[in-house]
Amino acid sequence: MYDEELAGVAEGPRILNLVGVGGIGKSRLLQQLRARTPDTCRTARLDLQLPTLRQQEDALAVLRTEYGSQGVKFDRFDIAYAVLWQRVHPQLQMDRRNTPFAEESEVLSKILDDAMGLPVFGTAAGLVRLTKRSISNRQRRQRIEADQTLRELDSLSNAELGHAVTYLFAEELRESAADRPYVLFVDAYEAMVPTPLPGGRSFASDAWVRDLLGQLHGGLTVLASREPLPWAAYDREWERVIRRAPLGGLPMDARLALLAEAGIVEIPRQRSIAEASAGVPFYLHLAVDTDVQNSEPVEDAGTSEEIVQRFLQHVAPDEVRILELLSVARTFDLEVFRAVGRAFDLPANLLTWESLTAYSFAYPLSQGWYRLHQLMIAALQRHLSGAVNRHVHAVLRRHWERVADQVDAGTESSGVTRSSPLREAVHHGVHAGDLAPEQILGHADRALGMSSRQAVDGMVEDLRDHLARSARTGPADSALDGIRDAADCLDAESRLELGDAARAMALTPVRDGPVRSLVSARLALAGANARRIAGESSLAAQIFERVWDGHEGEARAFAGFCLADIRMWQGDFAAAFALAEQVEGICAPGPGVIRGDLKRLMHLGHRFLMDFGRAETLLGQAEAEYRAAGAAIGLANVRTNRAELLAFTDPEAAVAEAGAALAIQRELGAQHEIGKVYTAMAVAQTRLGRLDRAEQAFLNANAALDLAGYRSGRARADMFRAFMYLRRGEPARTGDLLVHAAREFEACQVYPSLIVAIHRAAERAGLGDPELTTMADRARPVVRPLGDPAAAQRRMEDVLSMFVEVTR
Repeated sequence: MYDEELAGVAEGPRILNLVGVGGIGKSRLLQQLRARTPDTCRTARLDLQLPTLRQQEDALAVLRTEYGSQGVKFDRFDIAYAVLWQRVHPQLQMDRRNTPFAEESEVLSKILDDAMGLPVFGTAAGLVRLTKRSISNRQRRQRIEADQTLRELDSLSNAELGHAVTYLFAEELRESAADRPYVLFVDAYEAMVPTPLPGGRSFASDAWVRDLLGQLHGGLTVLASREPLPWAAYDREWERVIRRAPLGGLPMDARLALLAEAGIVEIPRQRSIAEASAGVPFYLHLAVDTDVQNSEPVEDAGTSEEIVQRFLQHVAPDEVRILELLSVARTFDLEVFRAVGRAFDLPANLLTWESLTAYSFAYPLSQGWYRLHQLMIAALQRHLSGAVNRHVHAVLRRHWERVADQVDAGTESSGVTRSSPLREAVHHGVHAGDLAPEQILGHADRALGMSSRQAVDGMVEDLRDHLARSARTGPADSALDGIRDAADCLDAESRLELGDAARAMALTPVRDGPVRSLVSARLALAGANARRIAGESSLAAQIFERVWDGHEGEARAFAGFCLADIRMWQGDFAAAFALAEQVEGICAPGPGVIRGDLKRLMHLGHRFLMDFGRAETLLGQAEAEYRAAGAAIGLANVRTNRAELLAFTDPEAAVAEAGAALAIQRELGAQHEIGKVYTAMAVAQTRLGRLDRAEQAFLNANAALDLAGYRSGRARADMFRAFMYLRRGEPARTGDLLVHAAREFEACQVYPSLIVAIHRAAERAGLGDPELTTMADRARPVVRPLGDPAAAQRRMEDVLSMFVEVTR
């Protein structure tokens, strides 16, 4: 069947699904089929029993490395993957140490070498520009520059970007298949989807696998699973793509022949073992392992379980003990083996290691790693008491934390695997019961700084699995509540980065309980920020205030900043500034991003109160704080704010500043900031009388703001666009837009000062509207400016004079 499928590889995707029970030999069969594949084909293997490889980004990176070593050029995929990596790590600089597979990628390594010492932001536009001087091959360079998908990457959301990265990976493979077909071997699909839903569907955990395999045109996928792939429940077209190969038990003649060739020649023993194995090769190999290790005859076994028990009885006690302990590790190498051996005073020498890894159930992985067969793990762990099991987990947690420290020191491998030790530490820590929820968040924060968010998503997956297993096997435990909150917190923060406010809100129900712990505080803040994005500003402010008042830990400064920010946008400038100064007082001494955030917040407050001189001073202070902290994002946002400020004080300079800010924000791919820059440019062009240019800038602003889902920012742009229409002599469109902007501000519960300004602008233009008057009457009592209200009123009139003539 494999030969037929390989010979029939054509344009569409093809999947050969090997189906059989655990121990039937699917993994070994994949090995044999890979060895059988002719050299004219490229091959790669994806083992889903490894937790990290169930994450889309890690799996793609591993496959890219395997196929890349066989001559496939992944220029476009490498650029797109770097964009995705930088998008979720804007705080990190792209370099050879941080960027995944930079050493293996010719295009990325040359870009990073040429950009040494320069700020390189991982966006498609910036990286494609750098290829002009990094790639000498004209055909490859033109192929990159002309690629439509790369051109669109910067406008995609994180979720859409993930799909685009998968698409480009499949495209690069498809093009490579013109000269050499490729085969992908996927093992242990059931580890990805342990519990399908009724009707054959599953939770979304395997969606990326289906997405990838459905796009692998010109190649063959051989996928091993315990149950037939149920993907026709999603799309009947899968029936045409998938060919199933059921793997039954070995026939009796084959069982006897295998045992005889392995040296078990006594007919009664052969028959007893062959019948007990039920035709499953795992048990036959286990019986052979026992016979090889011992000169004494093995007692007859009547069942598969008895074969395992007989094996354990005939292996040296020290080896049994260390195998039992290693069964707790998801994967292990020589260092894990030694750490466990030392902790329990068991032999940890090289001879013992070679003896253990020679067993048939010790499955070799790449780079000296191993995993035990699932059936052996289940048998071995039944011998461990709960106390011993927890102690092994504690030993493994400490081991992985030491490895993570080595990674921090730069002595371990880089790229997509750098954060894996922290994921393993969290996995073992929660099973040991000695990892507090706050420590889970700490490990997750370290992982974010070391590699990518997929490591944290993997932690969330492990925590969810642990919670589900604990719910099935034991009574309710209060310690699990803290783990559940930590998982929800990390999950919600990840959802916010992807712009999924609805899911983040579902994970963070509003609670009245205390927020003294770091986990409860961060969980509440994630929920508040989700509700703020959704337009529930008043509820978000209440949550921010509760965390600010009730939390004394490291999340308090961020809560105070968020509360000051939202108070200002709700019109209480006096309270916002007072709180900002208080938050600054509790910040740690020395450079810090939050200090720059606070200065920039106060700058924005003075700008909205039309006190442009004070706003300029504070913006300079914010820039100095960001520069001292090395905050590239903060410095980029300062450029946006400077363009916005100059639009009121020096429109000609504002156009030039907006152009510079736009280049930076495009590099970063920050759509909301791009929208704000275009708005500033449009305001400046309106003031200069260049109305056609202003209109185009407003169109660009709206496109970016809508893409970002920045509702109040779009309303602010519409307010200024109304002034452009007024300059054009279109009062009807002006009035409609002013009313629309005011409605949006009120719906989002922000900018009452701008509602008052809109009302006054409509009055000055002779476009008074009863609805505007009513909204202004509601907004006016809410606004609490700094200093003299009459002075603020005069400044507002002066600014309106830049856009609106008084109608006589």
